[in-house]
Amino acid sequence: MLNKKEQRLRRARQTRVRIANLGVARLMVNRTNLHIYASVISGDGSKVLASASTVQPDLRKELGATGKGATTDAAARVGKLIAERAKAAGVEQVAFDRSGFAYHGRVKALAEAAREAGLQF
Repeated sequence: MLNKKEQRLRRARQTRVRIANLGVARLMVNRTNLHIYASVISGDGSKVLASASTVQPDLRKELGATGKGATTDAAARVGKLIAERAKAAGVEQVAFDRSGFAYHGRVKALAEAAREAGLQF
């Protein structure tokens, strides 16, 4: 019997295999109870082209005195930031890798904000 984390990692592995076959850059999202992280990784998986998270000092300042990174608002800001940084690195088209997390809440907010900021996936 797989526990909750093992089930998520199993789903993540399946997605990554499909994305690797496409050979495009991937927007990888990781979510913890306190923060959300996003990275754009090259098509061959060898390089991180852009990254953003609620841990970064500039974003924590923007979130205010509480510095709460576990909100959909914070996730949307990370999504907008990752899209800007990816475009600056010359990446327009990505595959969305939600790392086995449900496309709901913070993960969805990050994805929608990245789309609105101009990333295509």
